[in-house]
Amino acid sequence: MTPPFLSALLGAGRPLIMEVKARDAHGADLLRGRAPGDMAAVYERAGAPCVSVVTGRWFGGSPAMLDEVTARVRVPVLLKDFVTRRDQLTAAAGAGASAVLLTAALLPPEALHSLAGECHALGLTPFVEITRAEEAAGLPDPHHCVIAVNNKDIAARERDAGDVERSRSLLPAVRAAGTLCPVSASAVNGPEAAAGLLAEGYAALLVGTSLLRATDVESWLREFDAHRAGRAVGPAVPPAAPSPAGPPAAVPGPLLPDGPAAEAEGVPA
Repeated sequence: MTPPFLSALLGAGRPLIMEVKARDAHGADLLRGRAPGDMAAVYERAGAPCVSVVTGRWFGGSPAMLDEVTARVRVPVLLKDFVTRRDQLTAAAGAGASAVLLTAALLPPEALHSLAGECHALGLTPFVEITRAEEAAGLPDPHHCVIAVNNKDIAARERDAGDVERSRSLLPAVRAAGTLCPVSASAVNGPEAAAGLLAEGYAALLVGTSLLRATDVESWLREFDAHRAGRAVGPAVPPAAPSPAGPPAAVPGPLLPDGPAAEAEGVPA
């Protein structure tokens, strides 16, 4: 049986994983006074088949955000954090998550495959994020995994602009790995870019910052629908505020090599 997270994406008219996160990579406030649960509920009402919540502290998150989001929505929820241990998977399942991020760049292949197998055993969908073709290969039960191409540079703490050309170049490798649901994630900067990636063969997209900055989620989605239908559309929904040029003092320390990934058990710095 296809897991709920995958079923929801593969059967969606708008296959968008809509993401809730507190800050962008430069530390800019994305919630702007909105509670994470409220934002997730807005997405659900707008027709999101799945919701993602970033609980990692490098984006201003906390474990409580997962509890808040799963308490407010009925759609499957993806937990995004640096998951490196089995106890984190058990906790995610207990809090109501349906899928969990596994970052291939931070895990040795053996650990990645072991954690993916543990996800399957717990009823979680492994959401395996890659940046290189070889990271997609050899996953257990790949047809029950999401393989997502991260268009940003994790080594730069995702402060780069991102490049969706990575998604275009890696799509053949992602398909060859056996997933039913190739996903393009990060740097999907607007409705037109989102529609283009789906037209090129991605089954779903993860969209966070663009939606959180939009003045109106429904307008963003209408423009997305219009681009998918090939109709002419008006100007994109303007963002509420641009990201600052550099990180403010309140931003947590570097992600690599001495950030949370290096603190996690079993992950080389």
